[in-house]
Amino acid sequence: MAAAVDTRAGRFDHAFADAAPRPFWTDGRRNIPGFDPLAGREDADLVVVGAGLTGLWAAVRAMERNPQAKVVLIEGREVAFGASGRNGGFCESSLTHGLENGIEKWPDEIVEVEKLAAANFAGIVDTVKRHGIDCDFREVATLSVATEPHQVEWLRDAVEPYSRFNYDVRFLDTGQVRALVDSPTYLAGLATKGGSAIVDPARLCWGLARVADQLGVKVFENSPVVKVEQAGAGLRIITDGGEVHAPKALFATSAFPPVIGGVRPYVVPVYDYVLMTEPLTDEQLASVGWQERNGISDSSNQFHYYRLTEDNRILWGGYDAIYHFRNRVDPKLEQRHATFSMLADHFFATFPQLEGVRFTHRWAGAIDTCSRFSVMFSKSFDGRAVYVGGFTGLGVGASRFGADTGLDLLDGVDSRATRLSMVRRRPIPFPPEPLRWIGIQFTRRALAKADRNQGRRGPWLRLLDTFGMGYDS
Repeated sequence: MAAAVDTRAGRFDHAFADAAPRPFWTDGRRNIPGFDPLAGREDADLVVVGAGLTGLWAAVRAMERNPQAKVVLIEGREVAFGASGRNGGFCESSLTHGLENGIEKWPDEIVEVEKLAAANFAGIVDTVKRHGIDCDFREVATLSVATEPHQVEWLRDAVEPYSRFNYDVRFLDTGQVRALVDSPTYLAGLATKGGSAIVDPARLCWGLARVADQLGVKVFENSPVVKVEQAGAGLRIITDGGEVHAPKALFATSAFPPVIGGVRPYVVPVYDYVLMTEPLTDEQLASVGWQERNGISDSSNQFHYYRLTEDNRILWGGYDAIYHFRNRVDPKLEQRHATFSMLADHFFATFPQLEGVRFTHRWAGAIDTCSRFSVMFSKSFDGRAVYVGGFTGLGVGASRFGADTGLDLLDGVDSRATRLSMVRRRPIPFPPEPLRWIGIQFTRRALAKADRNQGRRGPWLRLLDTFGMGYDS
């Protein structure tokens, strides 16, 4: 990819100069009423902290399991405020950040994990249809593209494992992939059908919040949790305006600072940046093709992901994955000119026929990354509290599995999911600062070097591979 990019810095800065510095998905598009802040005391059977996708699924699934349950859902800001309203809107069945990572990390469990993944994806589809959630949910094939010669064989080699797990997969040569989506940077492609969709993620969140409310969940927004403490045989969850007493709690706070112990060593917040174009004209869209509206990603370590929206905008994100010292999370970090400038350059190198298109939105969000790239679970308060997070990427689909499994852990249920080592064991922790920051920066440079060196992984990356560790978005 880098070889095809015009290296004149800032050549396309004008294209995002007037872009709104906020997520497109949530920019004045909310389609449900707001929920009041928590005031006073509430008593519940379960309290869920965080109204992103994981927390919303947890609330809905808890009520579907037991319609008589008293469930309270607390959100520090608004529904879909965090990563759930800032991502690319790719919903894939994978629970392991892709099949390759799953085979590598859990070779003895991957068959069972893939079965659970298919059932989880089917559950998402069923909920969207059954409750009439208007979120532009479209089942489409994913398209991975090679933009460097060494990546062509990577895609060709991926056909066998995907076929083995019953995915409908096709290797595409240069002509075939460019007939699907026309970019001069494409050398080959891999189209994979089954268990994948694109979705408006904020509207999915708002739809799930509506369903939760209808099922009887008490939802409170703008109620940041300031303290969690044991109270008798249960927990006391204290916000700045009230408190909830419950025997158990599920924490779905993503990359934000955890309010319970035992999480910080395992999850780091990584900022991922996104540009959104204005709607393409019919002529502009025809110049690209893209009739199947696939979700697309390239095959580099530092990769881009992109897709079309309902009104034919192109969402273009990825490549940079920025970690800030001491797990810093701050709205000031969401606007990074250097990254937006680079993303714009890469966009027009990929689609030179779209030169002149402008970007209407630019934003970032903090991703909850762990060293194995997939959901992790952490218990505290003698099992009364469970943290669910560390999805890294592909969390839109895996969030429902994370929520369901978190509920199983809270209830002491012996399920197919709770027997998995990927559930019972936590990932390798990141080192404390300053080693954490130094190690992540060193890894980022090593990944970039591998991309420049025909994908060859140097000694540092090979060492991380040996221990099953990594850094990704």
